[in-house]
Amino acid sequence: MTDWKPKRFWKAATPEACEGGFTVTLDGRLVKTPAKAALVVPTLPMAEAVAAEWDAQTGLVDPRTMPVTRSANAAIDKVRTQRTEVIGLLSEYGGTDLLCYRAPAPDGLVLRQRQAWDPLLHWATDTLGVTLAVGEGVMHVPQPDESLAVLQSELDRMDDFRLAAAHDLISLSGSLILALAVMRDHLDAARAWDISRIDEDWQIAQWGADEDATAAAAIKRAAFLHAERFFHLSRS
Repeated sequence: MTDWKPKRFWKAATPEACEGGFTVTLDGRLVKTPAKAALVVPTLPMAEAVAAEWDAQTGLVDPRTMPVTRSANAAIDKVRTQRTEVIGLLSEYGGTDLLCYRAPAPDGLVLRQRQAWDPLLHWATDTLGVTLAVGEGVMHVPQPDESLAVLQSELDRMDDFRLAAAHDLISLSGSLILALAVMRDHLDAARAWDISRIDEDWQIAQWGADEDATAAAAIKRAAFLHAERFFHLSRS
């Protein structure tokens, strides 16, 4: 969709029920994905959000202003066709979860990590039956096979649209546990993002902010918050 920028030719974008879910039509013409598949989404609120993005276009279509449409396209064209690979990739985060790798020093950072990350690991144990080991530094920390199996089963149960949202929540935060906490409504995405940024925010407090890094972080944060919205739209 990135390189496809036609001029607006339609008067109205309309969400409609269809076989398998809901779709959007442009003056009666079905919207398709970049791979030419039918754009069929699982819920009416998602179809309404897609239609609103198409209705908001003026002049040239700008995909950057259409995040729900882009995520739906990704779910259909990418996740659906590479589901096994996507689940495998995301499952690997369980073995390298951000929350399990702690700084040995300074004491202030160690305390911040413990206060924010330990409760989430306890939540994972109580809610998911997942116990993960914690270590210092960057050396790999082996995790119990049974815990990794549970985390993969959580991903296996998601449909393609929820899995597309999970992909961004996990990859942007570096934590499968944080992502699951958002998807299970234990945390909102804004709080989860802040928790994932403890190390970076500590460095900023010590050394000051870098303009380019700040701009890049803002883009990632917006994408993270959108992923939460897309996940909720997929189950409305």
